[in-house]
Amino acid sequence: MERFILYAAINGFVVVAFGAFGAHGLEGILTEASLGTWNTAVLYQMFHVVALILAALLCHLFPASKSFSRSGYLFQTGIVLFSGSLYLLALTGISLFAYITPLGGVAFLFGWGLIVYGIVRSRSKS
Repeated sequence: MERFILYAAINGFVVVAFGAFGAHGLEGILTEASLGTWNTAVLYQMFHVVALILAALLCHLFPASKSFSRSGYLFQTGIVLFSGSLYLLALTGISLFAYITPLGGVAFLFGWGLIVYGIVRSRSKS
């Protein structure tokens, strides 16, 4: 599904920019703990850029399966909730953002679970 390639490209651009900004623009401004939080957001966003590409590829290979497109939407949701909340937490120090982060983690888990489910199901049909 080309939508997931677009999401991956946009997120790839953003994560590289945010990674560089964290390494060069925020050093000395944020605490070590906040920089660690920022770096965790960058890391998980980049992992899930790859997951979006995987979802797109699987959608192409198995167009009849809804599992792979749903996983792509969950990965995108997870990026916004998980990484987005960590970026905001790192920049603002507002601890309420930390309550959003696990929702993004759950979206990631369900996305990966749907990849497993879709693959197992597609193998049982062949």
